[in-house]
Amino acid sequence: MKSRVLLVTPPFTQLNTPYPATAYLKGFLNTKKIAAYQADLGIEVILRVFSKNGLQQLFHHLSESDVSLSDNAYRIFSLRDDYLQTIEPVIRFLQHKNPTLAHTICDRTYLPEASRFAELEDLEWAFGTMGTHDKARHLATLYLEDLGDLIKETTDEHFGFSRYAERLGRTATHFNELHQSLLQQNSLVSNVLWQLLDEKIRLFNPTVVGLSVPFPGNLFAAFKCAQFIKQKYPHIKVVLGGGYANTELRSLQDPRVFDYVDYVSLDDGEASLYFLLEYLEGKRTQENLKRIFLRDNDKVIYCNGATENDVPQKDTGTPDYSDLPLSEYLSVIEIVNPMHRLWSDGRWNKLTLAHGCYWGKCSFCDITLAYIKNYEPLTASLLCDRIETIIAQTGQNGFHFVDEAAPPKLMRELALEILRRKLTVVWWTNIRFEKTFTPDLARLLKASGCIAVSGGLEVASDRLLELMNKGVTVAQVARVADGFTRAGIMVHAYLMYGFPTQTAQETIDALEMVRQLFETGVLQSGFWHRFAMTSHAPIGIAPEKFAVQKTGPYFGGFADNDLFHEDPSGADHDLFAEGLRQSLFNYMHGVGFNFALQKWFDMPVPKTKIAPRYIETCLQQKEQDTEKENALVLWLGNAPVPIENGLGFFDKSKDWAITVTDAEAEWLCELLPQLSVNNNKPLTLKQVRENFEAFTQNPFDKFIRSGTWKTLHENGLLIL
Repeated sequence: MKSRVLLVTPPFTQLNTPYPATAYLKGFLNTKKIAAYQADLGIEVILRVFSKNGLQQLFHHLSESDVSLSDNAYRIFSLRDDYLQTIEPVIRFLQHKNPTLAHTICDRTYLPEASRFAELEDLEWAFGTMGTHDKARHLATLYLEDLGDLIKETTDEHFGFSRYAERLGRTATHFNELHQSLLQQNSLVSNVLWQLLDEKIRLFNPTVVGLSVPFPGNLFAAFKCAQFIKQKYPHIKVVLGGGYANTELRSLQDPRVFDYVDYVSLDDGEASLYFLLEYLEGKRTQENLKRIFLRDNDKVIYCNGATENDVPQKDTGTPDYSDLPLSEYLSVIEIVNPMHRLWSDGRWNKLTLAHGCYWGKCSFCDITLAYIKNYEPLTASLLCDRIETIIAQTGQNGFHFVDEAAPPKLMRELALEILRRKLTVVWWTNIRFEKTFTPDLARLLKASGCIAVSGGLEVASDRLLELMNKGVTVAQVARVADGFTRAGIMVHAYLMYGFPTQTAQETIDALEMVRQLFETGVLQSGFWHRFAMTSHAPIGIAPEKFAVQKTGPYFGGFADNDLFHEDPSGADHDLFAEGLRQSLFNYMHGVGFNFALQKWFDMPVPKTKIAPRYIETCLQQKEQDTEKENALVLWLGNAPVPIENGLGFFDKSKDWAITVTDAEAEWLCELLPQLSVNNNKPLTLKQVRENFEAFTQNPFDKFIRSGTWKTLHENGLLIL
């Protein structure tokens, strides 16, 4: 029987854009001529629950039940007619289908308000940087969150807009609690989920359903989907895979999991799923499956006998977003953090520049797993082919490259290819703050459409960065971030506290580094994460090398990833959480820089040992000369126009001129078109040097130090 595959993202990940895993797999299955369909049940459940009919069911349930309501829930219930009147216009507004509603929302007389709006006392001042439309979207987001609080209190304790029953999936070493929760009566959300899944199965008639579980917050809903299929469509085979399985279920032993799913797939899904489909069609033996858990005679077995390699990245196909309701996603503004807002605001197409991480050394990262350690970059040409295909399919030109750390050389080649093809693309990605990212490379990336980068500064301490094997220093991070910022690219830093052996002094010193980075303007966004030890990272594999002791948890046959540990030589890290959060919130909004660090905390902390102008000094110290003879020289501007005593230039925003000799003017008129990004064979600095000296009979070193060269450099002449 020929396979028909339905790929499902269970609730919940993001409201604004689909998680890309199903689009990646569908794109691959297209290359194999296998009928494949997809559904994002997260956004579809939200749209059905948060509709007039959905809220009517919710309020009817509350009126018929004897559930005790908190004051906040009772207020929302009492305003039910107002919520029923406003819910669908608000949803359309968040879908960019009803933009004029912004004015009515902003006057604070249209939306019913409950406890979430109390936060506005803290956030109102931030709206000074927001326009009417943005402010309205934030208010509409609070409105939805009020309703979400009501659902969580009264009908479904697991509800959350971007994660569902996440607690059940976190550190779930045993299957017991998840299993017991699955046996309980369905909630309102689960009933809607089952209705929608039934509709999809009737529409697509699949023989196989693949459940993509990227995060713990999708796990429970994935098992609810599997539970429904086993009850109503037992002939359909169910496969569970995705990021959660790849990191958490590598030691799976509990056979009860297979009461719900038939197979669990690990790591890259293309070959694993394709070989499984061959097996189900009778074309492959069970022993020759690839990275598949299944149950045989009530025992969990792992089948990985396939001799074929994984599918090369160039052969995985272009992600296919068909079947997904791309115009129905909600553009919300949950919080004011600039990078988190970028994550949740607008619809982003997802692509990957390279499989795995080119660095692959960080001691806290899961570098032993395939999705990190198997590095395989694509070509810029193939990436742009896929970009063009996706833009044509979706009508959207925004791209989030979801790499662990985007390789700088490939980013350079991609930027050049985007410019050569004259594509209009807006994009952002994750990076390492390495010195390869020169200010000139940042300017090139900006010209190609890059608007933001995020990277791991982690603990802003050179000792701890070395212990982490990050391969960067705080000074280097500052200079790289400064280059991006000067190019007009927003910089977000992932920050970490609680790393093994981190002392109270180092925590305060790291905070001072962060304060200075924001005060000097080289960072615009950041977020503190509490260090978490995992079993697949070097620090989890050999904790004794990092002076910590592994204390659990006991593996009970299900998930095996998160580890508990003791840090005898480190500080009591939990004490710093709130002070770090509050200080960063203020720094991101340009305030609190003169506030003594000790005052952010409710316990005594050491005084910082960092010099008050440390970051400023780092920025004044230039990196070693990067202008090597084999560096490429590129010109982003237009061709010059000869004028009296020099050359004139016309750019998008201004006109400008340089004063040069006749020989230099003639040379530049001939040279600059050759340096255009449209030239597939760009010149090197050595070639430019030789060309100049042959043409003008003058030394190039003197010219490259002149004000003329500096002006050209400031206006689009790049050395890469």
